[in-house]
Amino acid sequence: MSTDHRIPADPPPRSGFRAAVSEAGVVCLGFVPLGMGLGVLVTSNGLPWWLAPLLSGLVFAGSVEFILVGLLAASTPVLSIAATAFLVNSRHLFYGFSFPLDRVQGGPAKAYSIFALCDEAFALLSGRRGEKATSSQILWTQVLLQLSWVGGSVLGALLGSGFLGQVKGLGFLMVSLFTVLAIDAIRARPELSLILLAGGSAAVALLVAPQQMLLVSLCLFFLTLLVRHGLQTRRRRTPGTVSDDDRETDHA
Repeated sequence: MSTDHRIPADPPPRSGFRAAVSEAGVVCLGFVPLGMGLGVLVTSNGLPWWLAPLLSGLVFAGSVEFILVGLLAASTPVLSIAATAFLVNSRHLFYGFSFPLDRVQGGPAKAYSIFALCDEAFALLSGRRGEKATSSQILWTQVLLQLSWVGGSVLGALLGSGFLGQVKGLGFLMVSLFTVLAIDAIRARPELSLILLAGGSAAVALLVAPQQMLLVSLCLFFLTLLVRHGLQTRRRRTPGTVSDDDRETDHA
């Protein structure tokens, strides 16, 4: 009786597409009205409508695009625009630590994945939620998110501020979207220590540097995670202590 030890082939691209739609479909739907808000903002500032898809397609950085609209409308110097974009997007420096870029196959695919990395893609594909995501699913998720964002911005720009400019509550869509993603992340990994560290880092950053709250809170959270990891490593190496992994093995 022979045993087949061959490594299974990667799933076909369509399975990755279906998985991406299943996991990110609702978020993509939420991207459309958010992108429409960007398009409305562009035209209401007297800028040409085609600037909306240009920003959403080439920049694809969420909040930075909204900031850029105001800066462009005010004829802000290029160096100031670049510095602002760097500070706001600096949180992406931390995403690389846990985003599964190593699973993306091919140089061009990796390059696009780096470019298309956004907060929602990170939330959907990092951690335990994205442990089984294939290269195809990762790429399709990012493609669908960007297409939804670009499509929404075009709709908003073409409809114009006259039709959607008076709609209230569009600005809260981003907050509600991240709230839902945070709840899903907590359900997937309900560790009280991580929740307390994240909340404490945000609270300290809000008190110390409210203008750069996001960057400071991410730095604090990253440093506290390093300290937490060091303490856990030392505890495992201390004779007579039993780690959580060992307890799970004993109960297995």
